Order: sequence, then structure tokens, then C-alpha cells
Amino acid sequence: MSFFDLPPIIERMLLVSEKISDLNFSVGQLPQVEVNGKLTPVQPLGMQKLTPYQTEIIAMALMQGNPDAAERLANTGTADLSYSLPSRARFRVNIFQQRGVYSIVMRVIPTDIPTIKSLGLPDQLAEIAELRNGLVLMTGPTGSGKSSTQAAIIDLINEKKHYHVVTIEDPIEYLHSHKSSTINQREVGHDTRDFPSALRATLRQAPKVILIGEMRDFETTEIALEAAETGHLVLSTLHTIDASKTVDRIIGLYPKNEEAVIRTRLAQTFRYIISQRLIPRADRRGRIAAVEILRSSPRTREYVEAGEADGKSLLDAMRDGKLDGMQDFDTVIKYMIETGRVSLEDGLAFATNQNNLLLSLKGVTAAEEFLQKGGGAIPLNAISESGSMLNMID
Repeated sequence: MSFFDLPPIIERMLLVSEKISDLNFSVGQLPQVEVNGKLTPVQPLGMQKLTPYQTEIIAMALMQGNPDAAERLANTGTADLSYSLPSRARFRVNIFQQRGVYSIVMRVIPTDIPTIKSLGLPDQLAEIAELRNGLVLMTGPTGSGKSSTQAAIIDLINEKKHYHVVTIEDPIEYLHSHKSSTINQREVGHDTRDFPSALRATLRQAPKVILIGEMRDFETTEIALEAAETGHLVLSTLHTIDASKTVDRIIGLYPKNEEAVIRTRLAQTFRYIISQRLIPRADRRGRIAAVEILRSSPRTREYVEAGEADGKSLLDAMRDGKLDGMQDFDTVIKYMIETGRVSLEDGLAFATNQNNLLLSLKGVTAAEEFLQKGGGAIPLNAISESGSMLNMID
């Protein structure tokens, strides 16, 4: 079989598991699939470890009919694009050059739009669909489920509201059909040159909701803030590790002499900052989302505008803000450990402050002894039941 015949190879790789998140093609390795966060080699159709020629051919096959992607790859050493197997699967593809050869990562995009319930997300995120304006940010590392959460929120808006929704994505991931709302999806590189120019044009297209795939630079961030300030609901993503770092990241894009102004603007504009981490389940049947939620309130607006201080941090506000729908990572992870959803070892690995989390668990001596023995899931009789009522759905 010719190596140009890529679809059968991808089809064979997808048969490995129903929980594949990525396909990986790297020189010197067999083709690999990522299942629940772990790479597994596959040997489809008798292929051996990939050669530079083979990964280049795969890259060319993926970019066939997409000269813009080929130009970006030649000029910058990386290219983002979408790829689909009709009636089977869609992918978000990144092709990049490393040490003079090409590597490819293909993120699997489910064909069905997820829901807040199906993703196991806190119910209070459904309240975002009721917002009329402001900035909502999804943050977390690559592969933490930001795009899926955004898609679930957009789909809820699509069902409940009669809005014009415009998305600007690189590339388009989930394909939304028109329901109660009208949704127009624009892909950078195909439908528009870049995020800033698309965003400027969007403001003339009378949308109520704007989704920006990623706030990558100062220009995109500034236009997004302006849009949120002028009555639009703006959803976007950032690659930051938690809510506090997200505020720092945005403020850091601006000159130091403008810090006070941007703090005021951000305090008045943001509605939610949601951060996600995907943690392996204790039963190893997939992963569960730990979600940190920072919500606009008089207290959080004050801390964003004035800056954080001892006893006046956004983390303090989230810990104390359960009645306002807020929660922090370590409290969520503590609850997951105590209810047996994740192992102590995995929970600590994804915690913001491992020492504080361990100390907050009653029966900490038993927990430490168990970890030192190389244990996995901690026995539930070694720790107390939690009184927490955080709404994390399995």
C-alpha cells in the first residue's frame, strides 16, 4: 500500500481505543496514539519506525489542497490545520519541524458536541449562557479540555438564545449547526488572515457572542477587551495554569505605565476565568476534569483592580466563594481524593500546593505512609469523609 494512502492508516490507529485523544507521528518512533494521557505505539499496516521521508509524506498528504498551511510551514516551521475522514472523525493538526525533520500531532475532535453534564463539569458553568456581555476565559495547558468546554457552552447558548454567534478559530474544531441561534464559524488561514483582522471585522457583523480560539498576543487581547466593554459576550482561551496566573498574563501584555488602567478595565470586564486540569481516574477508566472557577464579584473585582496582597488573593476569594459558585483546584482535588475518584498520588501530582493539600487531608500520616509504600488509590478508611458539596459530576 502506498504511504500516500493516509486514511486507512489513520483508521487503523483509531481502532486501538475509543478514548484516543491524539495521533502522533515522529521520526524514529512507531506511529503512536495517546489514550488517557499516555502514548502507546501502534503498528498499522506493517509499518516500522518512521523515517524522515515518511513523516514528510504524511505532512504533505495532510496539507494537500491547503497551500496556506504549506506556506506557513515553510516560513515559520509550524502549521495548524484541520483534517477530516468523512463520516468518521475530524482532527486538529499541528505539523512542526524539529531537528530538520517533520513531526505531526493530530488531536481527535469528537463529532458530537459535548454538554456540560457529559464532560462532568460543574453545573454553575451553565450560567455563562445567561451572560449578556463581558469576558469569559478558559485556561489550562494543552490537552486539558478547554475547547470541549467552550463548545459545550456555545452549544448551550445555541439552544437557549436567539443570538448571532461568530467564532474565530485556528483551526475550526467542533462544527456547530444552527439551532435557536445563528452560528458563523471562521477559520484563520482559510476565511480570514489572522485573529486581529477577523476580530475587527466581527465587530461589524452584529454578533451578540464572539468566540476567539486563543488570545495569543497583545493586539488580539486588546480588541477582545474592547468587544467585551462594548456589550459583547467574548469567550476565549489562554495557556495559563490557574486563574491568578491568567490575570498576571493579561496585565503583563501591557506596558508597565498602563498597569493601573488595564487592571481597572479587566476588573470591570471579566465575568469568569475557568481553569482545567484532567486527572486520571482512580479506576483508570479515563480522566476527570478538576475545574477552578474565578467569578466576578465585588471582592474579586477589587483584587484584580488593586492587585493581590497577603490575605487578599484571588485564591483566598475562590476558597471563600463557594456560595458565589467559585472553587479552587486544591479544594476540588481534595474532594476527589476523599471520595475515591482519583488516587492520592495522582491528586497530589496535579495540585497547586502539594504540601498544603496533603496537610488538609485528615489521616495525613496514613496517607504519607501509603504514598511512601508506592500505593495507588488511597483506602477510603485512611481519610475522613469530606463535608464539601462541590458539584463535580462523574
